[in-house]
Amino acid sequence: MNWFAIRAIYHFEMARTFRTLLQSIASPVISTSLYFVVFGSAIGSRMIAIDGISYGAFIVPGLIMLMLLTESISNASFGIYMPKYSGTIYEVLSAPISWVEIVIGYVGAAASKSILLGLLILMTARLFVPFSIEHPWWMLLFLVLTSISFSLFGFIIGIWADGWEKLQIIPLLIVMPLAFLGGSFYSISMLPPLWQTITLFNPVVYLISGFRWSFYGVADVSVGLSLAMISVFMLTCLAIIGWIFRTGYKLKN
Repeated sequence: MNWFAIRAIYHFEMARTFRTLLQSIASPVISTSLYFVVFGSAIGSRMIAIDGISYGAFIVPGLIMLMLLTESISNASFGIYMPKYSGTIYEVLSAPISWVEIVIGYVGAAASKSILLGLLILMTARLFVPFSIEHPWWMLLFLVLTSISFSLFGFIIGIWADGWEKLQIIPLLIVMPLAFLGGSFYSISMLPPLWQTITLFNPVVYLISGFRWSFYGVADVSVGLSLAMISVFMLTCLAIIGWIFRTGYKLKN
């Protein structure tokens, strides 16, 4: 394993983040904080409790997960698309490093940014909404697994995209609606039976449900199923990335 190459890619990507702190760190934290102000403090005080949890506290895990999904995809897709756009990707591909080391460098940096943002937003939420974390280690596990999985997904999008507009198509038209419809702001048990069944086909439901369980011990689906779904998604993304590097899809032409 070429740790020097991994470290070089990782440090380069992290340095870009800290050069643009307002865009990379401050903007997501401030925008998510507005959700806590509006839905947690203002509207939340007028909403009924869900599963014995105040509405403001109930939406905290959903909002953090919503941010994790979008930021992980954005960070990873932009990180690999820029070398493609500038042409420096060929220098990386011709270097004596494997595709595994390239992925660890880029995806590791994107996931690190998302984890950092998740922890910052978690601390910011405490300023607006009182909440507890019953299973902190499980919370960290879901935080890390989600960041890595969707950073891998974002890496795939960055390779697939051949224009700036394509970087936003899947996050805006697919991932964001799935996140909003996946129980970020409500429990799926509040839906009619038919819609509960339909909602179970939304993979984001399992992420939000497991993450919320780590906070309050309540979940719409079993925790084991949540972990299984995110593991399957992660392995699927790794398999697709391996195929991309073996065939040179969108990389060698």
